[in-house]
Amino acid sequence: MTTTRLFMFTDSHCHLNRLDLTKYDGQLSGAIAAMKEANVTRAMAIMCDFAEYDEIANIIKIYGDETLNLGMSVGIHPCEDISVLQAVTIERLIETADTDHVWAIGETGLDYYWSTDNKKAQQASLAHHIHASQHLKKPLVVHMRDAKEDTIDILKAEGAEHGIIHCFTEDWETAKRALDLGFYISFSGIVSFKSAQNIKDAAKNMPRDRILIETDSPYLAPVPKRGRPNEPAYVPYVASCIAEMYGCSAEEVGALTAKNFENLLAQYH
Repeated sequence: MTTTRLFMFTDSHCHLNRLDLTKYDGQLSGAIAAMKEANVTRAMAIMCDFAEYDEIANIIKIYGDETLNLGMSVGIHPCEDISVLQAVTIERLIETADTDHVWAIGETGLDYYWSTDNKKAQQASLAHHIHASQHLKKPLVVHMRDAKEDTIDILKAEGAEHGIIHCFTEDWETAKRALDLGFYISFSGIVSFKSAQNIKDAAKNMPRDRILIETDSPYLAPVPKRGRPNEPAYVPYVASCIAEMYGCSAEEVGALTAKNFENLLAQYH
């Protein structure tokens, strides 16, 4: 992994409050130091439940500085209990997210892999997140698993046009539909898996100004760390995999995706 300081890497989606810190003696400061050593200079910490807000906001307050730009999202994950999804209101999302250290709304979306019993609650929650995103003019962070048709249909119907399809696991045709709506596509460590040909093909075809990279840590560690707990310091490996497809360096992909993330955040400003 490069240690050059000439380019920066942005992890557009990580769960800083859920990292496995065993190798750092339980100290988040160790994972933060590893990020800086890997030249990861910006990361967005993702919230999945209102109960996580204070913990994530505190992490940003403690560890964000001139060498590591940290922000967070505000949202409710579609795999939360149906009672949690049903309690999501546009007003609460707006109230919680209306502050500078909150960069985005989500992670929201649809996940029919784990449950189809709560489809209606997931769909209603997604719509509420879209409306909060539109009100605050902050990007939407969308989770989409085994639900591409309904997800794209709802995004289109509700006029969503500013956000990220995170941890992309679909084919190029689905990516094109999201791109046509105005979304960016973020690739996780899955793009480095040998079995992920559809995802690799989508990454190869991506317009260079709409691609992002992420770890989704502590999940989905990229090759050559696959099978281990993931962390933001590994996002350069995702960049390296994509760089092989593009015929350039990991640092160039890092710089490209960092610029794209900056453009995403600046879209309404």
